[in-house]
Amino acid sequence: MEKVKIGLIQMALKVETDLEPAAIRDAMNEAHLPYIEQAAEAGVQVLCFQEVFNQPYFCPSQDKKWYAAAEKVPEGPTCQMMQKLAAKHHMVIIVPIFEETAPGIYYNTAAVFDADGSYLGKYHKTHIPQVAGFWEKYFFKPGKSDWPVFDTAYGKIGVYICYDRHFPEGWRALALNGAEIIFNPSATVAGLSQYLWELEQPASAAANGCFVAAINRVGTEAPWNIGEFYGNSYIANPRGQIEAKASASEDELLIHEVDLAMVREIRNTWQFFRDRRPETYTRLTDGE
Repeated sequence: MEKVKIGLIQMALKVETDLEPAAIRDAMNEAHLPYIEQAAEAGVQVLCFQEVFNQPYFCPSQDKKWYAAAEKVPEGPTCQMMQKLAAKHHMVIIVPIFEETAPGIYYNTAAVFDADGSYLGKYHKTHIPQVAGFWEKYFFKPGKSDWPVFDTAYGKIGVYICYDRHFPEGWRALALNGAEIIFNPSATVAGLSQYLWELEQPASAAANGCFVAAINRVGTEAPWNIGEFYGNSYIANPRGQIEAKASASEDELLIHEVDLAMVREIRNTWQFFRDRRPETYTRLTDGE
């Protein structure tokens, strides 16, 4: 299949953060349902949500309350719900979620369900920040997913998550493993890195000859108020051009059809994979 219709959902938090995580989860899952139905009616084939889509971005805190937000993958209630919706709508669904793999072991995860509802696997966020406002190492263990690429009904997809996007090595690893579209669900606020939002990821799409779909939440979240999540979810093509973009401040389902034939066309034009010299790059992996 060469033409694939992608859907990206960006959304503000719908309830107060003083609620228990289970109540927030249920409210946010419910809030996404109309957009999932809208995506299905529009013929979306691959749908992705924002980072930890059904909770606030709780990492400005170091409050162990939020460990209760973690779910099992794929056995937990959110994954079970999305698995059924994937089968119902014949839609690949990427579910970015806070995962508990064992007591006290938590990951920032994206679960992938194929268009028949089958669970294809998951990606664990590899690079975990630990700076003011983003105390992620308190909550998430760094992943070692070995750059999985999921062979879905509608193409080969990879996932990178938020802070991962600053590290070029993972984009390349996913592309070398066959990814035609790489999704990057995020939670990022205006300020230090906003100018990079439309710089790094289109550049990574061009460097690796693939599509990149970047998703960011919108709004502000009390009590932390670390800044405004600025939306601007978008899809960049293998030339590094942004083909479609959502608003900066509104809940939105961005729908766009991509042509996967462009992946082969651009890679055959630039031949970056032919001309790379991995035997000379040992400095990148020598541990320093």
